[in-house]
Amino acid sequence: MASAARPASPAAGTAAPPPADEPLLQVRNQPLLLVGIMAASLIQVLDTTIANVAIPHMQSALGANAESVTWVLTSYIIASAVAMPATGWLGDRVGARRLFIFSVAGFIIASMMCGMAQNLGEMVLFRAMQGVTGAFIPPLSQSFMLDSSKPSRHPQVMAIWGLGIMIGPILGPILGGWLTESANWRWVFYVNLPVGILALALLITQLPHREGKRRKFDLFGFVMLAVALSSLQLLLDRGSQLDWFQSYEIWFYTFLMGSAAWIAIVHFTTAREPLFDKAIFADRNFVIALLFMVVIGMVLFANMALLPPMLQRLFGYGVIDTGMVLMPRGVGVMLSMQLSGVLIRRGLDARIVVATGFAIAAYSQWMMAGWSLAADEWHFIVTGLVQGLGLGLVFIPLNVTAFSTLPGHLRTDGSSLLNLLRSIGASVGISITTVLLARNIQTAHTDLGSHVTSATIDAIDLSTVDRYQPLGQTVLSMVDLEVNRQAAMIAYIDDFYLMMWLALAAIPMVFLMRKGRT
Repeated sequence: MASAARPASPAAGTAAPPPADEPLLQVRNQPLLLVGIMAASLIQVLDTTIANVAIPHMQSALGANAESVTWVLTSYIIASAVAMPATGWLGDRVGARRLFIFSVAGFIIASMMCGMAQNLGEMVLFRAMQGVTGAFIPPLSQSFMLDSSKPSRHPQVMAIWGLGIMIGPILGPILGGWLTESANWRWVFYVNLPVGILALALLITQLPHREGKRRKFDLFGFVMLAVALSSLQLLLDRGSQLDWFQSYEIWFYTFLMGSAAWIAIVHFTTAREPLFDKAIFADRNFVIALLFMVVIGMVLFANMALLPPMLQRLFGYGVIDTGMVLMPRGVGVMLSMQLSGVLIRRGLDARIVVATGFAIAAYSQWMMAGWSLAADEWHFIVTGLVQGLGLGLVFIPLNVTAFSTLPGHLRTDGSSLLNLLRSIGASVGISITTVLLARNIQTAHTDLGSHVTSATIDAIDLSTVDRYQPLGQTVLSMVDLEVNRQAAMIAYIDDFYLMMWLALAAIPMVFLMRKGRT
């Protein structure tokens, strides 16, 4: 039987501050609980990226075309984004312990059903189920790790939790590629079963009960927020396929998103019992942390969306080799997260650590902007390691500072918002960088092509190449292929510069935060 919450609170459903340096919840075996929470977090985060590399294989197996198969990814993201804001209310309504266990169990079942899907309709439905059940895992895992630990150990437990959140998206394509090549694309989903069952067993035996409070569900606010998030995701996913604002469908999504978002904001600020407690948005540290989560999502996930296709298409790397080259980024994250936890526990201002992390991340993007088609694997390894060091220094101190001034009973709602904004940042970042990449390739190709003349290519007389018919066409195709490669490299560099400036712009905002209590 799980141990109960500390009976020190003066009234049921409230979260009075514990005396001295004591956790809000007492647990029987914290190491086992941490293993269970981390295993649950890992399978959820992995599924945000692990299925990407298996999409071409799913397309043929499920009888889908190139456009419709993308709903395998879109359905998961939309369902997760819509469900996540309700985490706090559901945790209070049915109990955070029950909700966490139900979420992990539901995610395991949905993963198994995804692996058994026989057509696209079934796959999209089961992926949506995955998204809904998995949406509650990140905020609940974060809040339970904080509540079951002493405040003085929050930097350390956040470093442990952050490992899965930050490394999961990096390992996802590697593991997905290996499973797809060595076994079958269905194992991309079946791999969740053994890890998930272990997590479920540990949570059932070790997860403590946490008192909630009865509160009315803000149905109107939830619906407006769900419409805004769904419209945003559809706009981002469908935009590149429909040439953005040349399509009435994209204009419709934009209008719907803007209208629903505006109504939701007005409602949340004026309603008597909104979906999120107004005290959350009165906390300056937390609000600024929300903005930073968007930046982290954009920089981390946009890089992970750009680098694999760049390495495979321009440098000829295979799926496994790509994963191995990108792995040092995870090593950097792991090292710097532990370092940041030590620095904060020793009293260093968390704002300085976060600013340093953003500066290092910006420097890594500057290094990447210096790449060319002559770059070798050491360029990718070193820059990935540096970027991982920077992002790891940002993530843990930012979370610690955000929660240091937030009352304990608001942690679940706060965690759901932080994770939601990180997901939104990832979607926006991937969309923006992908669109800019495609347009800059066209621009660079036009510019480079205008300089391809007989004067610039001494070995070929372009004015007479048409006389050689098939051979001449082959020569021109080879020239065009090289121009395409160079144009693509230029476009990637432009994206790296964009993310560099984004990271630099975040540094001054760090010092708008108050120094947190650690």
